[in-house]
Amino acid sequence: MNKIKIVAVFILLINSYTFSQVPKSLNDGIKTALPANVDILTDKLQQLDSAILKNDFKNITSILIARHGKLVYEKYYNGFTDTTLHNTRSATKTITSMLIGLAIDQKFIPSEQTTVFSYFQDKKPIQNPDARKEKIAIEDLLTMSSLLECDDENQFSSGNEERMYVTEDYIKFALDLPIKGFPAWTTKPKDSPYGRSFSYCTAGAVLLGGVIERSTKMKVDAFAKKYLFDPLEILKPTWQITPLGMPMTGGGLLLKSRDFLKLALLYNNKGIWNGKQIISDNWITKSVTPHAEARENTDYGYFWWIQKFGTQTNNHLAYYMAGNGGSKIAVVPDLDLVIVLTANWYGTGKAHQQSEKIISDYILPAIIK
Repeated sequence: MNKIKIVAVFILLINSYTFSQVPKSLNDGIKTALPANVDILTDKLQQLDSAILKNDFKNITSILIARHGKLVYEKYYNGFTDTTLHNTRSATKTITSMLIGLAIDQKFIPSEQTTVFSYFQDKKPIQNPDARKEKIAIEDLLTMSSLLECDDENQFSSGNEERMYVTEDYIKFALDLPIKGFPAWTTKPKDSPYGRSFSYCTAGAVLLGGVIERSTKMKVDAFAKKYLFDPLEILKPTWQITPLGMPMTGGGLLLKSRDFLKLALLYNNKGIWNGKQIISDNWITKSVTPHAEARENTDYGYFWWIQKFGTQTNNHLAYYMAGNGGSKIAVVPDLDLVIVLTANWYGTGKAHQQSEKIISDYILPAIIK
């Protein structure tokens, strides 16, 4: 046997050994198991691992898989480890939705139908005054369907996030936005699926950070620590801070991969973490129910994306957090499956397609129904 074949066999044996190991226990509240014990085949996962190591998939930083509440697969790439804090960009928005739900659960906010502008009377006079602004509800921002003219995917939009970042007061920026118009070539809310017209708006997520602070009389990071992160033993969240000192609820929160896993497991388990109800099942149900059509074949809940992954003949509905770079933290309810895929392939239109391919072509085929 020549040296090349010997090396190939050696790598195969190492991979087989690695994939037969239980992820290490860190005493962080996450249960672990062997893939085989939760009906997961490892051959597809071995193929995925090899493809990432060969750089067939770009800038992947971690992949974690949990089934039936147990972590069975945990791999890090490109210098990242289980202690690395990941910037998954807009996945933060989904955590903002969790915080709004907790503020409602704790009676700080009456409901998601509460109007947003009622919390900012001191910010008046507002540019572009319009009585319709006073009717904008928290739910309108959570579903990216308020009447504020705000679209991050349109460089000409008044509310494009890049315009916000060069101002000092992000809250005032959002409050001052004009009401959007609907030219003849666009679909009006009444004619849209679910009665809402979707446009991706980071400023709206930031505005909800202000709602959290004003309703709870706590800083966003302090509220998150008390009601979400401490109960889940998420120890070192690192927030991006806006120029006026508010934690940025539209993106940039740094967490470890296992932290994201905990948040997804919490939702998959109806808001219960290690026997304790952290967030109400009622809020989770509302959050992952479609409220707007984001794009073809993709719906949107309360800062959760909702779509099917897999093939036309074998697909599964998932709800997930997502962020620029290709990160996806997904829950697949009918398989009792949670996936954490972090990536930093920023500034490319291919990153999310890559993540979808990994989930559809490698992870889902490994699951035994």
